[in-house]
Amino acid sequence: MEKKLFGTDGIRGVANEYPITPEVMIKLGQAIVSSLPDSAEKKRILIGIDTRVSGDMIESAIAAGICSMNGDVFLAGVLPTPGISCLTVSGGYDAGIVISASHNPYYDNGIKIFNHQGFKLPDRIEKEIEDKVLDDNFIVNHPLSKKIGIIKKFDSPEEKYIDFLIKTLPQHYSFNGLKIILDCSNGATSKVAPKLFEKLGAEVITIFASPNGININEHCGSQHTESLREEVLKNKADIGFAFDGDGDRLIAVDDHGNEITGDQILAVCAKYMKENGKLVNNVVVSTVMSNVGLLQVLKELKIRHIIADVGDRYVLEEMKKNNSIIGGEDSGHMIFLDQHTSGDGILAAIRLIHVIKETSQSLSELVQIIKIYPQVLLNVPVKEKINIQNIPEITKVIDKVENQLQDQGRVLVRYSGTQSLCRVMVEGPHKDETLQYCQEIVDVIQEKLGA
Repeated sequence: MEKKLFGTDGIRGVANEYPITPEVMIKLGQAIVSSLPDSAEKKRILIGIDTRVSGDMIESAIAAGICSMNGDVFLAGVLPTPGISCLTVSGGYDAGIVISASHNPYYDNGIKIFNHQGFKLPDRIEKEIEDKVLDDNFIVNHPLSKKIGIIKKFDSPEEKYIDFLIKTLPQHYSFNGLKIILDCSNGATSKVAPKLFEKLGAEVITIFASPNGININEHCGSQHTESLREEVLKNKADIGFAFDGDGDRLIAVDDHGNEITGDQILAVCAKYMKENGKLVNNVVVSTVMSNVGLLQVLKELKIRHIIADVGDRYVLEEMKKNNSIIGGEDSGHMIFLDQHTSGDGILAAIRLIHVIKETSQSLSELVQIIKIYPQVLLNVPVKEKINIQNIPEITKVIDKVENQLQDQGRVLVRYSGTQSLCRVMVEGPHKDETLQYCQEIVDVIQEKLGA
Protein backbone atom coordinates (compact mmCIF):
# COMPACT_ATOMS: atom_id res chain seq x y z
CA MET A 1 0.00 0.00 0.00
CA GLU A 2 2.10 2.89 -1.30
CA LYS A 3 1.32 6.30 0.17
CA LYS A 4 2.34 9.61 -1.37
CA LEU A 5 1.64 12.09 1.43
CA PHE A 6 1.88 10.06 4.63
CA GLY A 7 5.24 8.73 5.80
CA THR A 8 6.09 6.69 8.88
CA ASP A 9 4.90 9.51 11.14
CA GLY A 10 2.17 11.45 9.38
CA ILE A 11 2.64 14.08 6.69
CA ARG A 12 5.80 16.16 6.78
CA GLY A 13 7.57 18.76 4.64
CA VAL A 14 8.76 22.35 4.38
CA ALA A 15 6.12 24.74 5.68
CA ASN A 16 4.37 26.76 2.95
CA GLU A 17 5.68 24.40 0.27
CA TYR A 18 3.63 21.50 -1.11
CA PRO A 19 2.11 19.61 0.60
CA ILE A 20 2.35 21.74 3.77
CA THR A 21 0.38 24.63 2.26
CA PRO A 22 -2.89 26.26 3.40
CA GLU A 23 -4.65 25.00 0.26
CA VAL A 24 -3.73 21.36 0.91
CA MET A 25 -4.40 21.70 4.64
CA ILE A 26 -7.97 22.90 4.04
CA LYS A 27 -8.58 19.88 1.87
CA LEU A 28 -6.90 17.65 4.44
CA GLY A 29 -9.27 18.92 7.14
CA GLN A 30 -12.23 18.11 4.90
CA ALA A 31 -10.87 14.65 4.07
CA ILE A 32 -10.27 13.83 7.74
CA VAL A 33 -13.87 14.63 8.70
CA SER A 34 -15.28 12.67 5.75
CA SER A 35 -13.16 9.63 6.68
CA LEU A 36 -14.25 9.43 10.33
CA PRO A 37 -16.82 6.79 11.34
CA ASP A 38 -20.43 7.99 11.18
CA SER A 39 -20.95 7.73 14.94
CA ALA A 40 -22.25 11.25 15.39
CA GLU A 41 -23.81 13.93 13.21
CA LYS A 42 -21.20 16.53 14.18
CA LYS A 43 -17.55 15.59 14.60
CA ARG A 44 -15.47 17.05 17.42
CA ILE A 45 -11.75 17.33 16.67
CA LEU A 46 -8.94 18.44 18.97
CA ILE A 47 -5.90 20.23 17.53
CA GLY A 48 -2.53 20.91 19.14
CA ILE A 49 0.64 22.53 17.82
CA ASP A 50 4.30 22.80 18.74
CA THR A 51 6.21 26.10 18.80
CA ARG A 52 7.04 26.52 15.09
CA VAL A 53 6.22 29.86 13.50
CA SER A 54 4.15 28.07 10.84
CA GLY A 55 1.89 26.34 13.36
CA ASP A 56 -0.79 29.05 13.43
CA MET A 57 -1.09 29.16 9.65
CA ILE A 58 -1.49 25.40 9.31
CA GLU A 59 -3.82 25.16 12.30
CA SER A 60 -6.11 27.83 10.81
CA ALA A 61 -6.27 26.08 7.43
CA ILE A 62 -7.03 22.63 8.83
CA ALA A 63 -9.59 24.10 11.21
CA ALA A 64 -11.31 25.86 8.30
CA GLY A 65 -11.51 22.60 6.35
CA ILE A 66 -12.99 20.79 9.34
CA CYS A 67 -15.57 23.52 10.00
CA SER A 68 -16.60 23.47 6.35
CA MET A 69 -17.61 19.83 6.82
CA ASN A 70 -19.78 20.39 9.91
CA GLY A 71 -16.97 19.59 12.34
CA ASP A 72 -16.26 21.50 15.53
CA VAL A 73 -12.64 22.31 16.33
CA PHE A 74 -11.14 22.58 19.80
CA LEU A 75 -7.74 24.29 20.00
CA ALA A 76 -5.36 23.09 22.71
CA GLY A 77 -2.54 25.41 21.62
CA VAL A 78 1.05 24.35 22.30
CA LEU A 79 1.04 20.89 23.85
CA PRO A 80 3.21 17.77 23.43
CA THR A 81 1.96 15.22 20.91
CA PRO A 82 1.20 12.61 23.61
CA GLY A 83 -0.83 15.25 25.43
CA ILE A 84 -3.14 15.55 22.44
CA SER A 85 -3.43 11.76 22.24
CA CYS A 86 -4.34 11.63 25.94
CA LEU A 87 -6.88 14.48 25.83
CA THR A 88 -8.49 13.13 22.66
CA VAL A 89 -9.49 10.05 24.65
CA SER A 90 -10.40 11.72 27.95
CA GLY A 91 -12.42 14.42 26.19
CA GLY A 92 -14.33 12.02 23.98
CA TYR A 93 -13.17 13.60 20.72
CA ASP A 94 -13.61 11.90 17.36
CA ALA A 95 -10.00 12.61 16.44
CA GLY A 96 -6.91 14.49 17.55
CA ILE A 97 -4.53 16.34 15.24
CA VAL A 98 -0.99 17.46 16.06
CA ILE A 99 0.75 20.06 13.91
CA SER A 100 4.46 19.34 14.32
CA ALA A 101 7.55 18.07 12.52
CA SER A 102 8.91 16.42 15.67
CA HIS A 103 12.74 16.72 15.79
CA ASN A 104 13.06 18.45 12.39
CA PRO A 105 14.22 22.09 12.01
CA TYR A 106 11.73 24.95 12.45
CA TYR A 107 11.14 25.44 8.72
CA ASP A 108 9.57 21.98 8.44
CA ASN A 109 6.13 21.14 9.74
CA GLY A 110 3.72 18.25 9.55
CA ILE A 111 0.52 16.55 10.64
CA LYS A 112 -0.07 13.59 12.95
CA ILE A 113 -3.58 12.22 13.41
CA PHE A 114 -5.00 10.17 16.30
CA ASN A 115 -8.31 8.31 16.34
CA HIS A 116 -10.84 8.52 19.17
CA GLN A 117 -8.92 5.85 21.10
CA GLY A 118 -5.69 7.88 21.07
CA PHE A 119 -3.89 5.68 18.54
CA LYS A 120 -2.30 6.88 15.32
CA LEU A 121 -4.40 6.05 12.28
CA PRO A 122 -3.79 2.71 10.56
CA ASP A 123 -2.31 2.72 7.05
CA ARG A 124 -5.72 1.95 5.53
CA ILE A 125 -7.35 5.12 6.90
CA GLU A 126 -4.33 7.28 6.08
CA LYS A 127 -4.52 6.00 2.50
CA GLU A 128 -8.24 6.81 2.35
CA ILE A 129 -7.59 10.37 3.56
CA GLU A 130 -4.66 10.76 1.20
CA ASP A 131 -6.64 9.58 -1.82
CA LYS A 132 -9.30 12.21 -1.13
CA VAL A 133 -6.75 15.00 -0.75
CA LEU A 134 -5.03 14.05 -4.02
CA ASP A 135 -8.27 13.49 -5.96
CA ASP A 136 -9.26 16.62 -7.89
CA ASN A 137 -12.71 15.08 -8.25
CA PHE A 138 -13.20 14.60 -4.51
CA ILE A 139 -16.63 16.15 -4.06
CA VAL A 140 -17.15 18.00 -0.80
CA ASN A 141 -20.80 18.28 0.14
CA HIS A 142 -20.77 21.47 2.16
CA PRO A 143 -23.46 21.69 4.84
CA LEU A 144 -25.92 24.55 5.06
CA SER A 145 -24.67 27.71 6.75
CA LYS A 146 -26.38 26.91 10.04
CA LYS A 147 -24.43 23.63 10.22
CA ILE A 148 -20.96 25.06 9.67
CA GLY A 149 -18.66 24.02 12.50
CA ILE A 150 -17.25 26.36 15.11
CA ILE A 151 -13.82 26.82 16.69
CA LYS A 152 -13.36 26.87 20.46
CA LYS A 153 -10.36 26.98 22.79
CA PHE A 154 -9.76 23.87 24.85
CA ASP A 155 -9.90 24.67 28.55
CA SER A 156 -6.71 24.12 30.63
CA PRO A 157 -4.95 21.58 28.38
CA GLU A 158 -1.60 21.76 30.22
CA GLU A 159 -3.18 21.16 33.63
CA LYS A 160 -5.24 18.22 32.37
CA TYR A 161 -2.19 16.60 30.78
CA ILE A 162 -0.10 17.14 33.91
CA ASP A 163 -2.85 15.56 36.03
CA PHE A 164 -2.86 12.55 33.70
CA LEU A 165 0.91 12.12 34.06
CA ILE A 166 0.86 12.42 37.85
CA LYS A 167 -1.82 9.74 38.05
CA THR A 168 0.55 7.27 36.35
CA LEU A 169 2.51 7.24 39.63
CA PRO A 170 1.44 5.79 42.99
CA GLN A 171 -0.63 8.25 45.04
CA HIS A 172 1.36 11.01 46.78
CA TYR A 173 4.58 9.86 45.08
CA SER A 174 7.41 12.37 45.38
CA PHE A 175 10.61 13.13 43.49
CA ASN A 176 11.87 15.07 46.49
CA GLY A 177 15.66 14.98 46.83
CA LEU A 178 16.35 14.64 43.10
CA LYS A 179 18.04 17.36 41.05
CA ILE A 180 16.89 17.16 37.44
CA ILE A 181 18.00 19.14 34.36
CA LEU A 182 15.40 19.47 31.60
CA ASP A 183 16.21 20.31 27.98
CA CYS A 184 12.86 21.20 26.43
CA SER A 185 14.24 21.78 22.92
CA ASN A 186 12.45 25.15 22.77
CA GLY A 187 9.44 23.02 21.86
CA ALA A 188 6.12 21.76 23.08
CA THR A 189 7.38 20.57 26.50
CA SER A 190 8.75 24.00 27.45
CA LYS A 191 5.95 24.79 29.93
CA VAL A 192 4.52 21.37 30.79
CA ALA A 193 7.70 19.50 31.75
CA PRO A 194 9.11 22.01 34.28
CA LYS A 195 5.69 22.44 35.91
CA LEU A 196 5.23 18.69 36.25
CA PHE A 197 8.61 17.85 37.79
CA GLU A 198 8.43 20.81 40.18
CA LYS A 199 4.95 19.71 41.21
CA LEU A 200 6.37 16.24 41.95
CA GLY A 201 8.93 17.78 44.30
CA ALA A 202 12.15 17.67 42.28
CA GLU A 203 14.70 20.45 42.12
CA VAL A 204 14.46 21.46 38.47
CA ILE A 205 16.86 23.40 36.25
CA THR A 206 15.48 24.05 32.78
CA ILE A 207 17.38 24.89 29.61
CA PHE A 208 16.14 25.61 26.08
CA ALA A 209 12.59 26.47 27.16
CA SER A 210 12.24 29.89 25.50
CA PRO A 211 10.67 29.21 22.09
CA ASN A 212 10.55 32.06 19.58
CA GLY A 213 9.12 30.21 16.58
CA ILE A 214 12.43 29.47 14.88
CA ASN A 215 14.68 28.01 17.59
CA ILE A 216 12.88 24.68 18.09
CA ASN A 217 15.41 21.78 18.04
CA GLU A 218 18.23 24.23 17.25
CA HIS A 219 21.38 22.65 18.76
CA CYS A 220 19.30 21.30 21.62
CA GLY A 221 16.85 18.57 22.59
CA SER A 222 17.04 14.84 22.02
CA GLN A 223 19.21 15.21 18.89
CA HIS A 224 21.81 17.46 20.53
CA THR A 225 22.59 16.61 24.17
CA GLU A 226 25.95 18.38 24.46
CA SER A 227 24.62 21.31 26.51
CA LEU A 228 22.51 19.04 28.70
CA ARG A 229 25.50 16.86 29.50
CA GLU A 230 27.50 19.94 30.50
CA GLU A 231 24.68 21.19 32.75
CA VAL A 232 24.27 17.84 34.49
CA LEU A 233 27.97 17.77 35.37
CA LYS A 234 28.19 21.47 36.28
CA ASN A 235 25.19 21.28 38.61
CA LYS A 236 26.01 17.79 39.95
CA ALA A 237 22.51 16.72 38.97
CA ASP A 238 21.11 13.22 39.42
CA ILE A 239 19.78 13.03 35.88
CA GLY A 240 19.07 15.05 32.75
CA PHE A 241 16.24 14.68 30.26
CA ALA A 242 16.20 15.87 26.65
CA PHE A 243 12.91 15.96 24.76
CA ASP A 244 12.35 16.56 21.06
CA GLY A 245 10.26 19.35 19.59
CA ASP A 246 6.88 17.68 20.09
CA GLY A 247 7.73 15.77 23.26
CA ASP A 248 7.23 12.18 22.15
CA ARG A 249 10.95 11.30 22.43
CA LEU A 250 13.28 11.08 25.40
CA ILE A 251 17.04 10.84 25.62
CA ALA A 252 18.50 10.86 29.14
CA VAL A 253 21.85 11.88 30.58
CA ASP A 254 23.13 10.01 33.64
CA ASP A 255 24.85 11.39 36.74
CA HIS A 256 28.26 11.01 35.04
CA GLY A 257 27.20 13.05 32.02
CA ASN A 258 26.79 10.09 29.68
CA GLU A 259 24.04 10.06 27.05
CA ILE A 260 21.53 7.27 27.68
CA THR A 261 19.58 6.16 24.60
CA GLY A 262 16.18 4.61 24.11
CA ASP A 263 17.61 1.08 24.02
CA GLN A 264 19.26 1.58 27.42
CA ILE A 265 16.09 3.03 28.92
CA LEU A 266 14.09 0.09 27.56
CA ALA A 267 16.55 -2.37 29.10
CA VAL A 268 16.45 -0.68 32.54
CA CYS A 269 12.65 -0.43 32.63
CA ALA A 270 12.09 -3.96 31.27
CA LYS A 271 14.43 -5.49 33.87
CA TYR A 272 12.68 -3.65 36.72
CA MET A 273 9.24 -4.61 35.42
CA LYS A 274 10.20 -8.29 35.10
CA GLU A 275 11.73 -8.44 38.56
CA ASN A 276 8.59 -6.91 40.04
CA GLY A 277 6.09 -9.06 38.16
CA LYS A 278 4.85 -6.20 35.98
CA LEU A 279 6.17 -7.24 32.56
CA VAL A 280 2.93 -8.48 31.03
CA ASN A 281 3.45 -11.48 28.73
CA ASN A 282 7.24 -11.18 29.24
CA VAL A 283 7.77 -9.39 25.92
CA VAL A 284 9.53 -6.22 24.75
CA VAL A 285 9.23 -4.69 21.27
CA SER A 286 11.95 -2.61 19.61
CA THR A 287 12.99 -1.91 16.01
CA VAL A 288 15.57 -3.10 13.51
CA MET A 289 17.63 -0.06 14.56
CA SER A 290 18.09 -1.33 18.12
CA ASN A 291 21.62 -1.94 19.30
CA VAL A 292 22.91 -5.51 19.48
CA GLY A 293 23.44 -4.86 23.18
CA LEU A 294 19.69 -4.66 23.79
CA LEU A 295 19.14 -7.98 22.06
CA GLN A 296 21.79 -9.56 24.27
CA VAL A 297 20.49 -8.23 27.59
CA LEU A 298 16.90 -9.24 26.84
CA LYS A 299 18.15 -12.73 26.00
CA GLU A 300 20.07 -12.88 29.29
CA LEU A 301 16.95 -11.74 31.18
CA LYS A 302 14.91 -14.40 29.35
CA ILE A 303 12.57 -11.74 27.99
CA ARG A 304 10.95 -12.41 24.61
CA HIS A 305 12.02 -9.81 22.03
CA ILE A 306 9.94 -8.77 19.02
CA ILE A 307 11.58 -6.67 16.27
CA ALA A 308 9.41 -4.15 14.41
CA ASP A 309 9.99 -1.87 11.44
CA VAL A 310 11.28 1.64 12.17
CA GLY A 311 8.56 4.00 13.42
CA ASP A 312 6.70 4.10 16.72
CA ARG A 313 3.44 3.23 14.93
CA TYR A 314 4.95 -0.10 13.85
CA VAL A 315 6.32 -0.71 17.35
CA LEU A 316 2.79 -0.14 18.65
CA GLU A 317 1.30 -2.54 16.09
CA GLU A 318 3.63 -5.31 17.26
CA MET A 319 2.96 -4.47 20.91
CA LYS A 320 -0.77 -4.84 20.43
CA LYS A 321 -0.32 -8.00 18.38
CA ASN A 322 1.92 -9.62 21.02
CA ASN A 323 0.18 -8.25 24.14
CA SER A 324 3.26 -6.24 25.14
CA ILE A 325 3.11 -3.19 27.39
CA ILE A 326 6.62 -1.83 26.75
CA GLY A 327 8.31 -1.02 23.48
CA GLY A 328 10.29 1.69 21.76
CA GLU A 329 13.08 2.91 19.56
CA ASP A 330 16.71 3.69 20.25
CA SER A 331 15.96 7.24 19.05
CA GLY A 332 13.89 7.80 22.19
CA HIS A 333 10.30 6.91 21.33
CA MET A 334 9.06 4.89 24.30
CA ILE A 335 5.58 3.42 24.62
CA PHE A 336 4.18 2.19 27.93
CA LEU A 337 0.91 0.72 26.78
CA ASP A 338 -0.27 0.01 30.32
CA GLN A 339 -0.59 3.76 30.81
CA HIS A 340 -0.70 5.49 27.43
CA THR A 341 -1.56 4.88 23.80
CA SER A 342 1.35 6.78 22.27
CA GLY A 343 5.06 7.43 22.71
CA ASP A 344 5.53 9.96 25.49
CA GLY A 345 8.90 11.47 26.43
CA ILE A 346 7.71 12.89 29.75
CA LEU A 347 6.02 9.65 30.77
CA ALA A 348 9.20 7.73 29.90
CA ALA A 349 11.16 10.12 32.14
CA ILE A 350 8.70 9.52 34.98
CA ARG A 351 8.99 5.76 34.59
CA LEU A 352 12.79 5.96 34.61
CA ILE A 353 12.86 8.08 37.77
CA HIS A 354 10.44 5.65 39.41
CA VAL A 355 12.97 2.84 38.79
CA ILE A 356 15.80 4.98 40.20
CA LYS A 357 13.78 5.77 43.34
CA GLU A 358 12.57 2.21 43.91
CA THR A 359 15.97 0.56 43.39
CA SER A 360 17.98 3.29 45.16
CA GLN A 361 20.44 3.11 42.28
CA SER A 362 21.74 5.92 40.08
CA LEU A 363 21.08 5.81 36.36
CA SER A 364 24.79 5.20 35.71
CA GLU A 365 24.56 2.08 37.87
CA LEU A 366 21.31 0.85 36.31
CA VAL A 367 22.59 1.00 32.73
CA GLN A 368 25.52 -1.29 33.52
CA ILE A 369 23.24 -4.20 32.59
CA ILE A 370 23.58 -3.39 28.88
CA LYS A 371 26.73 -3.22 26.75
CA ILE A 372 26.29 -0.81 23.86
CA TYR A 373 28.17 -1.74 20.71
CA PRO A 374 29.67 1.18 18.75
CA GLN A 375 27.08 2.30 16.23
CA VAL A 376 27.55 4.75 13.37
CA LEU A 377 24.53 6.23 11.60
CA LEU A 378 25.07 8.42 8.55
CA ASN A 379 22.41 10.04 6.38
CA VAL A 380 22.75 10.46 2.64
CA PRO A 381 20.47 12.98 0.85
CA VAL A 382 19.03 11.21 -2.22
CA LYS A 383 17.29 12.30 -5.41
CA GLU A 384 14.86 9.38 -5.38
CA LYS A 385 14.21 6.25 -3.31
CA ILE A 386 15.11 3.42 -5.69
CA ASN A 387 14.99 -0.12 -4.32
CA ILE A 388 18.48 -0.76 -2.91
CA GLN A 389 18.36 -4.40 -4.03
CA ASN A 390 18.19 -3.22 -7.64
CA ILE A 391 21.54 -1.41 -7.46
CA PRO A 392 24.37 -4.01 -7.69
CA GLU A 393 27.15 -1.64 -6.61
CA ILE A 394 25.36 -0.86 -3.34
CA THR A 395 24.44 -4.47 -2.53
CA LYS A 396 28.03 -5.50 -3.28
CA VAL A 397 29.57 -3.08 -0.76
CA ILE A 398 26.96 -4.02 1.87
CA ASP A 399 27.79 -7.73 1.42
CA LYS A 400 31.49 -6.93 1.69
CA VAL A 401 31.09 -5.10 5.01
CA GLU A 402 28.78 -7.78 6.42
CA ASN A 403 31.36 -10.46 5.58
CA GLN A 404 34.06 -8.45 7.33
CA LEU A 405 31.93 -7.97 10.46
CA GLN A 406 30.63 -11.57 10.53
CA ASP A 407 28.85 -12.07 13.88
CA GLN A 408 30.57 -9.08 15.53
CA GLY A 409 28.16 -6.50 14.13
CA ARG A 410 25.55 -5.73 11.54
CA VAL A 411 24.55 -3.39 8.69
CA LEU A 412 21.20 -1.73 8.08
CA VAL A 413 20.48 0.46 5.05
CA ARG A 414 17.01 2.00 4.73
CA TYR A 415 15.27 5.10 3.46
CA SER A 416 13.82 7.64 5.86
CA GLY A 417 10.04 7.57 6.00
CA THR A 418 9.81 11.34 6.48
CA GLN A 419 12.76 12.85 4.56
CA SER A 420 14.63 12.35 1.26
CA LEU A 421 17.42 10.50 3.00
CA CYS A 422 19.02 7.07 2.90
CA ARG A 423 20.08 6.03 6.40
CA VAL A 424 23.16 3.82 6.75
CA MET A 425 23.73 2.19 10.14
CA VAL A 426 26.70 -0.02 10.98
CA GLU A 427 27.45 -1.67 14.34
CA GLY A 428 30.78 -3.22 15.12
CA PRO A 429 33.19 -4.02 17.94
CA HIS A 430 35.41 -0.95 17.44
CA LYS A 431 34.37 2.68 16.79
CA ASP A 432 36.99 3.63 14.17
CA GLU A 433 36.52 0.42 12.22
CA THR A 434 32.73 0.81 12.34
CA LEU A 435 32.94 4.39 11.04
CA GLN A 436 35.20 3.26 8.19
CA TYR A 437 32.75 0.51 7.17
CA CYS A 438 29.82 2.91 7.30
CA GLN A 439 31.64 5.50 5.18
CA GLU A 440 32.44 2.87 2.54
CA ILE A 441 28.74 2.19 2.06
CA VAL A 442 27.84 5.90 2.18
CA ASP A 443 30.37 6.73 -0.57
CA VAL A 444 28.77 4.24 -2.97
CA ILE A 445 25.23 5.43 -2.17
CA GLN A 446 26.26 9.05 -2.74
CA GLU A 447 27.75 8.11 -6.10
CA LYS A 448 24.65 6.22 -7.25
CA LEU A 449 21.76 8.09 -5.59
CA GLY A 450 23.13 11.32 -4.09
CA ALA A 451 21.09 14.50 -4.44
